[in-house]
Amino acid sequence: MTDIDAGLVRDLIAGQFPEWAGLPVRPVERQGWDNRTFRLGEELSVRLPSAAGYVAAVAKEDRWLPFLARELTTPVPAPVAVGRPASGYPFPWSVRRWLPGESVDSGAVDRLRLARDLGEFLRRLREVPADGGPVAGLHSWYRGCHPSVYGDQAAESLVTLADVVDVAACRRVWGEALVSVWPSAPVWFHGDVSAGNLLVEDGRLSAVIDFGTCGTGDPACDLVIAWTYFEGAERKVFREAVGLPDEVWRRARGWALWKALVVLAGLSSPDVDGAQRLVLERVLAEPV
Repeated sequence: MTDIDAGLVRDLIAGQFPEWAGLPVRPVERQGWDNRTFRLGEELSVRLPSAAGYVAAVAKEDRWLPFLARELTTPVPAPVAVGRPASGYPFPWSVRRWLPGESVDSGAVDRLRLARDLGEFLRRLREVPADGGPVAGLHSWYRGCHPSVYGDQAAESLVTLADVVDVAACRRVWGEALVSVWPSAPVWFHGDVSAGNLLVEDGRLSAVIDFGTCGTGDPACDLVIAWTYFEGAERKVFREAVGLPDEVWRRARGWALWKALVVLAGLSSPDVDGAQRLVLERVLAEPV
């Protein structure tokens, strides 16, 4: 496939959206794995899937983000135009409004305020009408489904890590995650609530980005940031703002446990700076 660089983006824009052809194109500093993003002037961005497996997620965003943008009070990156394959690039791509701010993992943050703001955002997201929305499944990497969907990976990881982690404690947490289900109609979930997908300005949440794994189903997967980012009092504030019962938090803790285990067992990306080891410690230290 053609390299995804600024030259390609300029060619795509010139060929399909000549009204923007004179705007400068430059890559954003922090790139994601699933997509490549470029600034287009000061008010727009261009988002291109990096491989065929991510095309469906971008198409889903193009379909649903305009709807979510109308329903949510926190800004999300709604597309303004959808491009077609051209210039050697084989996938659909989109032009979106640029949302100002710095990602949480690179900017100055009022962490308690962020915990409250994010909890309120997720509460509002659950209130958005979900009829006809994309039901959780392969397109969301099974986020929004029951955590048991990854039960085989959790079991395999515990075998691999038998001499490394407290297997009995992990099994207790995993067992608690499996004994309840979401009892209500499906609700909207983001699917990848992480520091890199939250933007802040003046220390406060200003936007939520990257809805490629969004869908409708069980919102437990969106609470994992309680252990991957928040600490102590921040976790309590986040939990209160989210407004979900204990059984949802047990499933959320199962999601956090699963991710930590598969990373530590080598079934997923490596444990950068010991982050997942820390998550595992937090998950096992704090009962729901």
